[in-house]
Amino acid sequence: MGAADGAVGAVAVAGTLEPYLGPVTGIVVDAAIFLVVVAATYVIYKSVVTSILRRVFDRQGLDEHARRPLQKIVAFLVLFAGVTVAFGAAGYQGFLRSLATIAAAATLAIGFALQDVIKNFVAGVFIYTDKPFRIGDWIEWNGNSGVVEDISFRVTRVRTFDNELLTVPNHALTSDVVKNPVAKKTLRLKFVFGIDYEDDVETATDIIVEEAEKSDAILEDPAPSVRLTELADSYVGLQSRIWIDDPSRADFVKARADYVKAVKQRFDEEGISIPFPQRTVS
Repeated sequence: MGAADGAVGAVAVAGTLEPYLGPVTGIVVDAAIFLVVVAATYVIYKSVVTSILRRVFDRQGLDEHARRPLQKIVAFLVLFAGVTVAFGAAGYQGFLRSLATIAAAATLAIGFALQDVIKNFVAGVFIYTDKPFRIGDWIEWNGNSGVVEDISFRVTRVRTFDNELLTVPNHALTSDVVKNPVAKKTLRLKFVFGIDYEDDVETATDIIVEEAEKSDAILEDPAPSVRLTELADSYVGLQSRIWIDDPSRADFVKARADYVKAVKQRFDEEGISIPFPQRTVS
């Protein structure tokens, strides 16, 4: 707080000496007061505000990529407040009022011109605070899917599974439903196997469970399960539910493909058929 005390002392000295030193010296003193207050603001930011921010960020568990832009915003606000106080302490109230009027008009004009930017910025703040997903997560939204590569305050960059880079406005990710299949450490997969009406449901169920238990990618707990979920025109639908651990998109695709292939091979060996859809044409 020594810098702040110095600013107060400078104001007092200026008030005492101005009647004797004349207008030119008064201008110099006012400028000195302005600089002292700005310097005091900088010292307070570095010694006090940054320490408080660090504790708040640690408590919220914010990632490093989220901390940097927030620190810049706080630094700008503190500097703006310090400059405002410096103008008042140096006796530049008239200039400050004119500056405030100009700033208000400019803010209004910029607000209209940059509505989309502001909307995406606010959405970016919500993404940082709510944490619906993180860098490295596989997300799905509005018919799109991919792995999050970067999150900024305006856009989020997502790498699709065709290796295309999507630059998505943040507002699109906060105004629509975003599915994060890997938000937890385990992921449940569901797949419907269709068998012929003449095939034995219990035998098919046992095969589906046994092949799940043989797979190293599928968890034993929660245990694999099968439910009869559909009686379609040409097949009986058996829905398999399995869980995989710490999934990524690649893990998910490979685990499901290997599992379905193994079940299909067992069905062929046991004489269980997967019927084609049948249509009667008249």
